[in-house]
Amino acid sequence: MKGIVLAAGKGTRLYPITHCICKPLLPVYDKPMIYYPLSLLLEMGITDILLIVPPEDEDAFKNLLGTGESFGARLTYIKQYDRRGIADAFILGEDFIAGDRVCLALGDNIFFGGGMREKLHEARNSTSGATVFGCYMDDPRPFGVVEFDENGRVISIEEKPQSPKSNYIIPGLYFYDSRVSAIAQGVEPSARGELEITSVNNAYLAMNDLHVVALDKEVSWYDTVHANTLLSAACAIRDYRASSGREVGCLEEIAFKNGLISHEKFLEVAERIKMSDYGKYLMESVKKAES
Repeated sequence: MKGIVLAAGKGTRLYPITHCICKPLLPVYDKPMIYYPLSLLLEMGITDILLIVPPEDEDAFKNLLGTGESFGARLTYIKQYDRRGIADAFILGEDFIAGDRVCLALGDNIFFGGGMREKLHEARNSTSGATVFGCYMDDPRPFGVVEFDENGRVISIEEKPQSPKSNYIIPGLYFYDSRVSAIAQGVEPSARGELEITSVNNAYLAMNDLHVVALDKEVSWYDTVHANTLLSAACAIRDYRASSGREVGCLEEIAFKNGLISHEKFLEVAERIKMSDYGKYLMESVKKAES
């Protein structure tokens, strides 16, 4: 399976903090936002990753992440000149996908918490069709909302409804089979002029090939659209680390634990940034691995 991170959003609703930098490069607690979606892909063993970035910020992403070698990945970059909606990722990335299965992570969505790793692998192991997550929200209206029948099967998905048919929404992590690029090519722009991911999901639903994995209450999800959710995500990550002793979105640690980088590479990266809190955490992880 290949991975795509759609990281081309300017974050206009966060102006002025995003006036000179795109949203996925903003800090969320102790690391750039882009680390969090990348960490989900690494957790599943997905290392062949396409980053879709704004043309003016490509160098900044490359300066931050390079080729991905420090965390066991192979990064490819492509520029999105026109922001045409989430489904455009599969059109831009068609050659990269090359008939493989693919996981798309949104560059501004953050997931963490107990049981998340198991849910990721459950979704990754789905061999056909589309698999998405279902997340309970008190107010689901700003999102794509899932409607279920009495047997728990998905019967509809509606984008940003004023009268939601359930409290379950689809957050920004999606798994598709090799048909997704062709399906995205056939999507008509919505009233707001975008190629909606809901249209792709509905196409799979019409083929009776859409699967929903419900997230447990222990899993936290943040869509960092506004300053309040950006702050809430940072505070939640800080508190989770303090209470559990585990880091969130630590690319090098995940890569090492999953056998994607060697002990020597892990130590090399930790040594390079050991003066920072993030680097100190890596050094502690190295010591634990050596003991």
